[in-house]
Amino acid sequence: MHTVHKAALAAVGLLASLCVPGVTHTAQATTSAGTATATPDHPAALTRYYDQRPAWHRCDKHHTVAYQCAHITVPLDYNRPTGPTLRLKISHIRTSTPGRRHGVLLSDPGGPGAPGLDEPLRMKADLSKIVKERYDLVGFDPRGLATSSPLHCGLTWGEVSPMLHPYRAATFAKDTARARDIAAKCTARNSAVLPYINTRNTARDMDVIRGVLGEKKISYFGLSYGTYLGAVYTQLFPERSDRVVLDSAVDPNHFGRGAMQAWATGTEPAFRDWSRLIARRDGTYHLGDTAAKVRDTFRRLVTRADRTPLLYEGKDVEHQGMTLTGADIRDWLREEFFNAPYQAAREIVALRKSETARPDPSSDGGRAASVGDNTTGLLWAVLCGDNSATWPRDPATYRSDARRDSARYPLYGDFAANITPCAFWPRGSEPATHVDNTVGALVVQNQWDSQTPLTEGLAMHRALHGSRLVYVRGGRGHGVYGIPGTPACATRAVDAYLVGGRLPAHDVTCHA
Repeated sequence: MHTVHKAALAAVGLLASLCVPGVTHTAQATTSAGTATATPDHPAALTRYYDQRPAWHRCDKHHTVAYQCAHITVPLDYNRPTGPTLRLKISHIRTSTPGRRHGVLLSDPGGPGAPGLDEPLRMKADLSKIVKERYDLVGFDPRGLATSSPLHCGLTWGEVSPMLHPYRAATFAKDTARARDIAAKCTARNSAVLPYINTRNTARDMDVIRGVLGEKKISYFGLSYGTYLGAVYTQLFPERSDRVVLDSAVDPNHFGRGAMQAWATGTEPAFRDWSRLIARRDGTYHLGDTAAKVRDTFRRLVTRADRTPLLYEGKDVEHQGMTLTGADIRDWLREEFFNAPYQAAREIVALRKSETARPDPSSDGGRAASVGDNTTGLLWAVLCGDNSATWPRDPATYRSDARRDSARYPLYGDFAANITPCAFWPRGSEPATHVDNTVGALVVQNQWDSQTPLTEGLAMHRALHGSRLVYVRGGRGHGVYGIPGTPACATRAVDAYLVGGRLPAHDVTCHA
C-alpha cells in the first residue's frame, strides 16, 4: 500500500534478466513422471506446476511428526508460466478417518502478512472432532511471506510500526515522507516481484496446491483478509470451490483503502454502544451516568492528552510507563470499544489519574527492524497492489480526505484516511477481482468486530449470492469459529456445513 513511483515493470521481458531474492529464474519445476492433461483450469503451459510431487518431510522437531512440510514452485506471473518462479512452502496434517474422508481443508489466517504454515496445527487444536474426521488439514505461507520467497524492504522500526498515523497539519509532511520512503525501499529491493504479489496470484497458487495434492476440489477456511482471498478463489475457480467458510469477512469489492476506512465508520457505532454500557455501570467506573456524559469524559481526556501527554501507569503491561497523546489513546482503545468494553473503561479510569509527562526524546525509530520488515512489506504490497487504481496519487487528496473524515468520524477518521505508502506504490500487474458469483459459502460474523466491522461481513454475504450468513448478535471480537465463548449455535452451523456440505436453509442469527 508509496512519487518515487517506479513503473510496475510493464516490460515483462526484463523480468528474466533481473536477479531478485526469492525468485528462481528457470523454466524448470519438479514434476511427476506422467503428464497431466490440460484443462480450462490450468492450460498446458501450467501443467508442470500442477504435476509437482512435493518431497514431504517433518516440519520441525518441536511438533508432531504428522505435521509435514514441503516446497513447491509457482510462476511469478501466471501469464508467463515459463518465466521466473517463486518457491512456496506448504504443510499438512492427515487427520481424516478412513471411510469418512471428504478431502482437504486449506486455511489462511489473514493479514495480509500473517503466515499460514502453522494453520494445520491450529486447526487440529480448534476444529471439532467430527470436522477433523473428514479432512486433512493444509496450510501455506503465501507468496512473498515468511518461508515463501519472502520480500525484504530494509525498513526501520519507525517504518514498521505504527501502521497508520493520525492526521495533523504540522506532521503531514513528515507522514508523506515516511510513506514515500517505505514505497521507495520496497520497490528498490523487489521491483521485479512487487506487481505480482497480489491476492489474485495467491488464489492461483492455492489452485496449484489443490492440484499438487491431487484434489478435484478444495474446501477452505479463511479468517479476516483470508476471507477476501477465499472469495477471490471462488471467483477465479468456481468449479474447484467446495465447502467455503469465511469468518470475520471483508467487503471483497472495496478491499484496500475501503477496508481501512471501514475501521473509522465501524468505530463510531461501537463507541456509542460502549458509552451506553458504561453509563449503566457508573457506580463502578464513575465516567458518567448517561451515554452522552461518558462520551464527553473520553473526549475531554483525549483533548487533555493531546495538549500535554499522559504517563500511563495502569495495569496494561504493554503500555505501562508509556507517554500517550490523545491520538495514541484513540488508536489504543479503538479495538477495546469493540472487543473489551469494560477493560476500556478501566484503562480510561487509570488514564484520568495519570500525571502529565514530557514526551520521551529517545527513539529507536531509525534502527533496522529485524522483526516485521517482511510482514509489513507484504502487507503494503497486497493492500496497495491489489486495487491500486483506488489509491490517490496526490498527497493533497489524503490531506483533504483526512480533514473531512476527522469531522465525520472523530475517533478514527483521520487515521484511516491519512496518507500511506500506497500513494507512491508501483501499479499492480492487473485490476482487482470483482467478486460476484453463486458459489456456496458460509459467512460468519460477530456484531462487534474492530478489524472487519459488521458492514464488511454483510457486503461479503451480498457479493456471494450462494452464501448464508451466521450472525452473532452481541458477539465481540475478531474471529468467531473456534474461539472460546463462541455460542454453540454458531459452532453447530459451521460444523454441520463442513461435515455435511449443506448450507443452512436461511441465514442464522445466534446470540452471544
